[in-house]
Amino acid sequence: MTNVKIEAVLFDWGGTLATWHTIDLLAAWRPVAALLDEARADELAARLVTAENAVWRRSRDEHRSSTFEEVCLLADAVMTPAALAEYERQWDPHTELEPDAIDTLRAIRAEGLKVGVLSNTIWSRRRHEDIFARDGVLELLDGAVYTSEIPYTKPHPEAFLAAMRAVGVSEPSRCLFVGDRLFDDVWGAQNVGMRAVHIPHSAIPVEQVGHTEGTPDATVQRLSELPPLIDSWNTAAA
Repeated sequence: MTNVKIEAVLFDWGGTLATWHTIDLLAAWRPVAALLDEARADELAARLVTAENAVWRRSRDEHRSSTFEEVCLLADAVMTPAALAEYERQWDPHTELEPDAIDTLRAIRAEGLKVGVLSNTIWSRRRHEDIFARDGVLELLDGAVYTSEIPYTKPHPEAFLAAMRAVGVSEPSRCLFVGDRLFDDVWGAQNVGMRAVHIPHSAIPVEQVGHTEGTPDATVQRLSELPPLIDSWNTAAA
């Protein structure tokens, strides 16, 4: 345990601020594909799943980012506004915020700490900010990094450093990262010099599990456990 005070808390999104949902990608893509090519919807949906799985494997193995547009390109799918709207509609139920997320973020900010988000995602900033605005999160963030906008994904050090800079902090040891993945979130954050807290409720697909499992500085069952934990660390460091 370091004796440096925490100045910023950086959060993963899916499975951390948002409740983990196990997704059937084929079922999510099928109605989108039907709008693009009804006659060959099953084939197109399968190609989209294959393309999406490929970019997530690359994220796991090479820590290189991707975008929604690249997935479509790899699948040879030309997206339309109606199909994109259907894609977002399919995912809306899976963007549900954890019930204690808002109160936790407010409590952390009330202590004068910065709050940020770092999400491995193929979605655009616009999509994430629409969701955060809908749920009252956007106004509570001092900064956010979406890997669709940078070359790297977690656990690459540059992804964490980008998130740190986004909230205006210059020293990794003054940042705490909170996430649900022992590879991407815990090992990745600690590898750059941050502390890491694990929330262990997500059913991470086997094919997304990385080569290393970090040992978290702490494990919590609920987001609401974070403010007293951080306060205890900062009190000890005072």
